[in-house]
Amino acid sequence: MKLSKQFPLNALRVFEAAARLGSFTKAGDELGMTQTAVSYQIKLLEENVGEPLFLRRPRQIELTDTGERLAPKVTEAFAMLHDAMATARDSVEGTLAISSTHTFASKWLAPRLGSFHLKHPAIAVRFQATSDIIDFSREQIDVGIRWGDGNWPGLTLHRLMGLEFTPMLSPKLAESAGGIKEPRDLLKFDLFDAGDIWWKQWFEAAGVTETDLDRRPRNQLGSQAVEADAAMSGHGVAILNPAFYAAEIALGRLYQPFELTRSDGKAYWLAYPENRRNVPKIKAFRNWILEEMKAAEN
Repeated sequence: MKLSKQFPLNALRVFEAAARLGSFTKAGDELGMTQTAVSYQIKLLEENVGEPLFLRRPRQIELTDTGERLAPKVTEAFAMLHDAMATARDSVEGTLAISSTHTFASKWLAPRLGSFHLKHPAIAVRFQATSDIIDFSREQIDVGIRWGDGNWPGLTLHRLMGLEFTPMLSPKLAESAGGIKEPRDLLKFDLFDAGDIWWKQWFEAAGVTETDLDRRPRNQLGSQAVEADAAMSGHGVAILNPAFYAAEIALGRLYQPFELTRSDGKAYWLAYPENRRNVPKIKAFRNWILEEMKAAEN
């Protein structure tokens, strides 16, 4: 018996998961269903559509041409439903969840948040400081501040700022070695992190082509902010962004021995799902941070 053309919402939800995960079993695990139940829902949807949506192969499934056309539309539709429900529950007076690298959060964002609260006093802010690239579909995060080349499909991206980098250390540590007279003198000290490509790029630009960077232990401290703290404590040399640490340089807590800076072409980006671009609290934060960036350039 042919099914009526009613809107098969539950079957579409199962189809979206199976298409995204490439597996009926994984879709069942995500949705709390058996593989048999998943297969049944897919069959109902295929009968409703009138064409197969998957090719069943031994131990794997593959979308048909019809399935390939349907899958992104269904994913977008469920995202819009999710967005509509989230907006209904949590309007502009809600909480804005921001994922950011520790350094950007502490050196740029936190000192300026006061002006955001003045403009939008009803929006609370929740931070998640991490260097990981978060999955917006799996974590309750509204916007992310990411460092990289901006190649993240499916997201709306706004370039915020690039970074230059140069070595810095505590003045006392520099004095302990009789001063820093040439770039090679930095190799007398521990470097955070010696395996960071920034070090290689900076030394090459400084004309130091023979270094022992590859043989040094990698002291990985996780972020510029932590490496800067270690440098200020006299434990070694960090390669940092001068703009982030202008105050520490002015106060004599950090010493920048050379004017030479380099850039790897990467940048900080504001990122959020394309289908959430019109959520009021995201629009408010986007407009504010882009205005702040523009003002800082002038």
